[in-house]
Amino acid sequence: MGVSRLDVFYRRLLLTKLFIGGWGKPEDLKRIFAFRKIIGDREKCKSLVPKDYPVHINKTEEHTDCQIHNGFFISPLEHLVPGILPPEAVKARFQFIVPKRWQKNRPVCIHLAGTGDHFFWRRRTLMAKPMIKEAGMASLLLENPYYGYRKPKDQLRSSLKNVSDLFVMGGALILESTVLLHWLEREGYWPLGMTGISMGGYMASLAVTNWPKPIPLIPCLSWSTASSVFTMGVLSKAVNWTELEKQYAINSVYEEEIIKLLEYCGMGPELVKNVDSLEHLLGLSGDGRASVGQNSILKAGGETQNGQGLLTGKGPEEGRAGHRVHQFLSSVNSCGASLDTLPRSPGAHNTLPGKMMDSANCCRPSLHRESISFMKGVMDECTHMANFSVPVDTSLIIVVQAKEDAYIPRTGVLSLQEIWPGCEVRYLNGGHISAYLFKQNIFRQAIYDAFNRFHLKYPNLQ
Repeated sequence: MGVSRLDVFYRRLLLTKLFIGGWGKPEDLKRIFAFRKIIGDREKCKSLVPKDYPVHINKTEEHTDCQIHNGFFISPLEHLVPGILPPEAVKARFQFIVPKRWQKNRPVCIHLAGTGDHFFWRRRTLMAKPMIKEAGMASLLLENPYYGYRKPKDQLRSSLKNVSDLFVMGGALILESTVLLHWLEREGYWPLGMTGISMGGYMASLAVTNWPKPIPLIPCLSWSTASSVFTMGVLSKAVNWTELEKQYAINSVYEEEIIKLLEYCGMGPELVKNVDSLEHLLGLSGDGRASVGQNSILKAGGETQNGQGLLTGKGPEEGRAGHRVHQFLSSVNSCGASLDTLPRSPGAHNTLPGKMMDSANCCRPSLHRESISFMKGVMDECTHMANFSVPVDTSLIIVVQAKEDAYIPRTGVLSLQEIWPGCEVRYLNGGHISAYLFKQNIFRQAIYDAFNRFHLKYPNLQ
């Protein structure tokens, strides 16, 4: 299956760059990875968020068919990993849209925001209001960290400044979703479910892995990991690889310390043989290629052809992912330079004299591949679903995917059916953008179907 040319064209219209600040502070990455190992295990974090965690409603608006409650609470991540959130993102804000007449029970679906979905208008208009009319279902819209009122002052629109910001966002949303699910239970709403489109689907999936009860989950236009999004998809062209490569080259902590903390599921063998067609469509070639492709020389045992393993770490247990997968990139280069020959300063972050940087680049043509490999590793560490607990009941999961999605490549990555046996995947014709613009009704139908499935299977679970 090819990729949508509309997706490719639309991405080329957007000129903003992602991750202009680089990887993020190494010490922040270390704290995030340590916390991921806790939050990735549902049993370890049962008591992280108290069931009576305080939630406040500060405004209520009356409408013809619904009430809109505006609320807030302090993100639990601020208590558990102090200072990791930007000050603007510490207060979590939400809108709770409640029908004035319920059709059956009092169902609520939590919607997490996709890329560029600031504040609440888009989700309220396209999803929440129609769901009241069609199914009498309430919606709770949580504002993502780094978006809307929670956007840092130095961030340009939706472009996260650092790679680490995406991981902080994910950790915060897992905990904040737990707060809201507990609060909705206390208030007597039932059943409860979660959904999201694109990045919102990823975040909703992560949140549900942490919830200790059966719950409907409807991730739309998302898949099993974000690593392919930023290394293979059309968004890879928006990544500021120049800054990321520079920081990776001059700061040895990424290669010598951060890599050792990674525990991830690699891309499958289909990647090597299928990636070139995607790159051709995206116009990627030479040093501008944001993929690994045939330059990767894989060998069993975690070693590349010249004996240098660039990414190390233990994969998840076989019972969760099906098998252990190790992926490494070759650091073979034409001048025979090893990583140790580069002049580095362990404490350096963003600066290096021009001549020294030019010399380093000349002797290290594999730097781009190494940076992509590192990106894949850190992305899989914090976003790969196989690094998190399996949801309690996977039969309540309905995934909606676009067949020609150029934003969310599925080639060469573990499928959600492999990670979550029993989940359902529905495929739409077309790509990411066309599905987002014209298929909202299909997303809503999948939500209703998942909730109905819950009713049939757990009629007395309250």
